[in-house]
Amino acid sequence: MELIRKTSTWRVEHQESKILAGLRIVLGLILLFQGIHFIQNTGEVQSMLSNTRFEFGAMTMAHLIALFHLAGGVMVASGFLTRLALLFQLPILIGAVLFSHTARGVYTVYSEFWFALVVLLLMCFFLYYGSGVYSLDTVLRRKRFYE
Repeated sequence: MELIRKTSTWRVEHQESKILAGLRIVLGLILLFQGIHFIQNTGEVQSMLSNTRFEFGAMTMAHLIALFHLAGGVMVASGFLTRLALLFQLPILIGAVLFSHTARGVYTVYSEFWFALVVLLLMCFFLYYGSGVYSLDTVLRRKRFYE
């Protein structure tokens, strides 16, 4: 119980951190560019999905992953419904870390496992932390408060 109280206190104290806002924007841009990369290489994503346990509907899944990355990246970068966007991204990144990247090997030369793991950890952090003060959510909340 003490740990929960301490983390909650830390979150409130660091709510106005510009560094964390910049980190959230970088995370959103990473997701956005990954979505653009998936759209440009849909065949590669589809073949990667068909090599896993999710053979059925690989084409549909590839397009949904790209859509969720595009929309979620914009939402996370702008700070609009950040937690909801990250909830939609979480199963995709967990699947990437557990199924696709570990199948190729964690310690291979150009392994994307560690990058995907860091992005997953950042997503979990911002799922708890929220969008912060420098976000579209805060602007809309203040605008509604003053009306």
